Amino acid sequence: MDLSELNSAVFRQFVQDHLSEDPALLLFKYQGKVNFELNAAVQQISARQKAAKKLPEWTANPAVIFPASISLEQSSSEVTAKHKAKNRFGSLMIDLTGGFGVDSFYLSQGFEKAIYCERQAALFQISKHNLEELEPLEGVSSKFEFFEGDGLEFLQKTKLHFDLIYADPARRGMGNQKLFKLQECEPDVVRAWALLKQKADQILLKVSPMLDLSQAWSELPDIQKITVVSVKNEVKEVLLFWEKGQDGSERKIEVTDLESNLPAFEFEPKAEENAISRFGEAEKYLVEPLSGILKAGAFSLFGKRFGLRKLEKNSHLYTGDSIPDEIPARVFEVIQEISPKKHEIKTLFPSGKVNVICRNYVTGAEELKKKLSLKDGGEDFLIGTETGSGFKVFWCRRVK
Repeated sequence: MDLSELNSAVFRQFVQDHLSEDPALLLFKYQGKVNFELNAAVQQISARQKAAKKLPEWTANPAVIFPASISLEQSSSEVTAKHKAKNRFGSLMIDLTGGFGVDSFYLSQGFEKAIYCERQAALFQISKHNLEELEPLEGVSSKFEFFEGDGLEFLQKTKLHFDLIYADPARRGMGNQKLFKLQECEPDVVRAWALLKQKADQILLKVSPMLDLSQAWSELPDIQKITVVSVKNEVKEVLLFWEKGQDGSERKIEVTDLESNLPAFEFEPKAEENAISRFGEAEKYLVEPLSGILKAGAFSLFGKRFGLRKLEKNSHLYTGDSIPDEIPARVFEVIQEISPKKHEIKTLFPSGKVNVICRNYVTGAEELKKKLSLKDGGEDFLIGTETGSGFKVFWCRRVK
């Protein structure tokens, strides 16, 4: 791919001048009126618009070139990449699956040198350009070395030893179906595990947020720590970590929610296995653990740790008359239990606006909203769930 036109001053200026405009209208308005590839400029504008929240530092840099949408969609966000880079330092790291380079860039900040590997030629050229443009010190030789090709092949041939090996295996197979088992992804890190351990002091893998954590330990028993990363209560990443010389029998799970200021939730799987839930009917508060805690499967331990009762075995909602200040959860104050009948709902919410949540309820939230002619909105919540005495609906208000 020839990037010279995309690097030209007139091309960049056009992109910057039209960032707030509709890409489709730009194609119609400027067709035949510019002396550069209009489709490419419009693609850059569209990509910057889509990436503005996900990659604010990158979209703010006019020199950054954006790839086709699939590579952009699959890349980490800045906030999750920076989290991965926290407290990681050393002389040399390698990213075996460089992609758009977001993780490569932020992980490299704590290392003297970094090696970026990517098999797709066009994506390799774009990322090489970006990583060289984004490095902060002018006049200093790049900390990056670049390898166009298979990262595992590079690892097999090199005599280098790495402080950190990072990989984000591709999780889409033939027909673009999503893959969740590690052995089904590319590269197959399970098959290459012995090589990875031989070449590194630490290994960090980003895997599907849909991967079952017990499956991860089944495929890679050496993994010592699994981190579930969510952003604003939406699970985004699952990270697997191994470090040479550390005891693999002491497995740990960490759940962290970025941009929420809520505390992390850490535990050992055996603690969950040994925890026993206490059950009870709804009290003053209903508590829903962060999505990452539910993903991690800390169903009994959560209630035990915070002194809460569980409404029902499969509801994963908890209750109590008092709630700790620092709790990684959404907390709702119960106003009253109500009957999910249209006339009663109309009396309570004449505007027809109330937020509806269903957890282990007889119907889903959308079906319940349709049945009761409701739309999400306002400060109030209806929470449908099952307790030990049956299916119930609670009128609640969120506790900030």
